[in-house]
Amino acid sequence: MIQFRNLALARGARRLIENLSLQIHPGWRVGVVGANGSGKSSLFALLRGELHQDAGDLEIPAAWTIAHVAQETPALSCSAIEHVLDGDAELRQVQADLAAAEAAQDGLRIGELHTRLQEIEGYSAQARSGALLHGLGFADADFTRPVSDFSGGWRMRLNLAQALMCRSDLLLLDEPTNHLDLDAVVWLEKWLSAYRGTLLLISHDRDFLDACTTHIAHLDAQRLTLYTGNYDSFEDQHAAQLAQQQALYEKQQRETAHLQKYIDRFRAQATKARQAQSRIKALARMERVTAAHVDTPFDFTFPEPDRAPDPLVTLRELSLGYGDKLILEKVKLELRPGARLGLLGPNGAGKSTLIKLLAGELAAQQGSALFGKGVVLGYFAQHQLEQLRPDESPLQHLVRQEPMTREQTLRDYLGGFDFRGNMADALVGPFSGGEKSRLALALLIRNKPNLLLLDEPTNHLDLDMRHALTKALAEYDGSMVLVSHDRTLLRTVCDDFLLVADGVAKPFDGDVDDYLVWLEERRNREAAARVDVQAVEDKAARLAARDADKADRQARLQRRRPLVKELEQLERKLANSQNEKKLLDERMADPSLYTSGDSALVQSLLKRQSELAQSIDTCEERWLEIHSELEEIGEP
Repeated sequence: MIQFRNLALARGARRLIENLSLQIHPGWRVGVVGANGSGKSSLFALLRGELHQDAGDLEIPAAWTIAHVAQETPALSCSAIEHVLDGDAELRQVQADLAAAEAAQDGLRIGELHTRLQEIEGYSAQARSGALLHGLGFADADFTRPVSDFSGGWRMRLNLAQALMCRSDLLLLDEPTNHLDLDAVVWLEKWLSAYRGTLLLISHDRDFLDACTTHIAHLDAQRLTLYTGNYDSFEDQHAAQLAQQQALYEKQQRETAHLQKYIDRFRAQATKARQAQSRIKALARMERVTAAHVDTPFDFTFPEPDRAPDPLVTLRELSLGYGDKLILEKVKLELRPGARLGLLGPNGAGKSTLIKLLAGELAAQQGSALFGKGVVLGYFAQHQLEQLRPDESPLQHLVRQEPMTREQTLRDYLGGFDFRGNMADALVGPFSGGEKSRLALALLIRNKPNLLLLDEPTNHLDLDMRHALTKALAEYDGSMVLVSHDRTLLRTVCDDFLLVADGVAKPFDGDVDDYLVWLEERRNREAAARVDVQAVEDKAARLAARDADKADRQARLQRRRPLVKELEQLERKLANSQNEKKLLDERMADPSLYTSGDSALVQSLLKRQSELAQSIDTCEERWLEIHSELEEIGEP
């Protein structure tokens, strides 16, 4: 087990953890939660041996293998699947030792290594690594591509697959879903639920934590508290600790009013009944979330947007793509005021492509996109964080955007995003990903957009900020189009969904849970198709092998026939020569031959004896050569 005893951890002068004493038992799957900057990643660095505690003791079994996701991946020339296989260090060592033993022709060592290879399931390693790559969204054609071909986000997926490939006793995952879309997130949570080692997981995705964890470790105010159960259970327990605060009930009423209003309005409408039911579920959850986040530092709302045109956007027969690669075709979509549209679909299907078209960052290859007069876009995507100026503060960003607004008003506004005091004046460059995302959202919201385009807005945001954003979006009066792998956000803020898959975008008649069913069915069909393709390929390989074997047998037979015939002739000749020489030897041994006085006869017999001896030697040498050739050819 992992044992902490009175442990203290600091980074520089800042204390992160004080008086930590707890045990984590083998097989536990622990979700580590807490605000950004509270020390979660530092705790992982301590477990990896990259940091040392300032006080107390940490005990981890010495024999344990610890796996984690590498944060950097150089432009490697090896293939994706070989990079994943590198995650199993013992497998690679056994393979290297086996190659050395075979080169040395060490039969005993070769046998030992093959036995070990079977024990560590080395013969199925290629198939297991392929399954990991498929689950994380890679196509078969990607397996042989060099790592250097992939973008940063896809390299992080490769690093994740490499960590999962390791036969670890302790798996440390720090925000593994940040670079994944919803189908990969769902696959990963199922994989982790079946993981047999000890798992420590940092995540701000509540559904992901609910599915994967058996315990929650909450890091807050330099204390790490362990709760039994998943994240929902933790929130219930944590909320009970805060329930005495009178402000809780006031916040609950404000936060649930919008959802309740929607439910009351649309419960009876058949077209909205499914969404109303989703909101009822979201309301029940929101009440728990509110209680658990009563002390959140974030408190903001979207300003009321200007009046929007009707329709806001009309797309007619659009075809979208990049260069010669077509992603979507014949897209039809009309966004009207109040639309709250979630885009669903598997990885690479075109969700972000459609968002970029709506944001004006991508031109249509065919068709038309008409924007109503007065549309004010608010576009959030991860690449927009790069547009923040690293040498300026959050306040300077906001002053440039609103030079005529009072500074105190801007400071009050930034405080709602937890940029208080010195943080409002700090340079953006050293900010974390979560802090940059908060600032980008603050700048976007301040523009009072009437159409929000949000592409994975919760990446890098902690649970408190996700909750604040979810609440603000639920109360937002404008329109929005949302791409997210955060199921809580999708369930809470979206009224309708568009399914983007197989080159088309069409309305989806269902909610997020229905989509998860659709996704599972699709994954099963694809897996079955791969099995069918593999079966066909295996059959073809067997037929090809049979034909090749038949051709090989025929070729060997053709090579053997003249040799066998020559061998038969040679054996007859050898037998005759040996018989003749035997008789000749007996005659040459008779003394009367030499007393007869016929020297010419003696010379003739000696010459024949020599010829027969030489012929026998030649035949025997050729006989050995033929047998060696026949052994090399093998049996037909």
